[in-house]
Amino acid sequence: MIPLRIHERTSPNHGARNNPARIDMLVLHYTGMTSAEAALGRLCDPGAKVSAHYVIEENGGIWHLVPETRRAFHAGRSCWEGESNLNTVSIGIEIVNPGHEWGYRAFPEAQMVSVERLCLELISRHPIPPHRVVGHSDIAPDRKSDPGELFNWPRLAAAGIGIWPPAEPPAPAFAIDGTQWLVDLTAIGYCATAGSYKPALIAFQRRFRQSCCDGRLDPETAWRLTEVRAAFARSRGASGEPASDVEVQNSLQPLKVDRAVPDSR
Repeated sequence: MIPLRIHERTSPNHGARNNPARIDMLVLHYTGMTSAEAALGRLCDPGAKVSAHYVIEENGGIWHLVPETRRAFHAGRSCWEGESNLNTVSIGIEIVNPGHEWGYRAFPEAQMVSVERLCLELISRHPIPPHRVVGHSDIAPDRKSDPGELFNWPRLAAAGIGIWPPAEPPAPAFAIDGTQWLVDLTAIGYCATAGSYKPALIAFQRRFRQSCCDGRLDPETAWRLTEVRAAFARSRGASGEPASDVEVQNSLQPLKVDRAVPDSR
């Protein structure tokens, strides 16, 4: 395979990782700006105090802004699997796209080829398991919606990057459980509570049920939660974490929630 051509453009916005460093997470973003140059300018502006390790243009061009050994400022206030301060343990990739504010659109083939190839290189160099490949909206659902419902997560999963279990229709006898939906959501990794579940549920839909992102718990979303939870449990088991479906089920007691089921209209 032809080596990736990566352009260098140094951002001053970075800091030290913990010592010893742990890099086991990959966070994918869209830039949400009107052009690639505007995004690169902001990510390299010392006054903005934001950055990413890499930027991928729509034509497939890749820019390297921050050394992987350093902490880029891309995740912000975030949480996954109960862990915060995710900049310290992650690599951030900004994918050029206007985003929902400036005319959200599909990600071109040339761009997705570069996303796939760069991600494969990163997970070959760092111990990043599939359940630690996330979107910005997964880790900051109350603030962010990127990379959004048009991003091709199934393609990446087919290449061994992240998780996308096949979607099946709900079983005939399936009914929404008043507590199980929140257990499933948090078991996947989302930091959600009964009082602040809706942003996380929308983020879940943007990632795993992309045709419907309304934050309502209909049977298809509830069933999809069970499929995704099982896939994440398998990934954790494969990486040596306690993870079999039975183990996860036994370790999580049903939560007492203050509303039985989210709005399912």
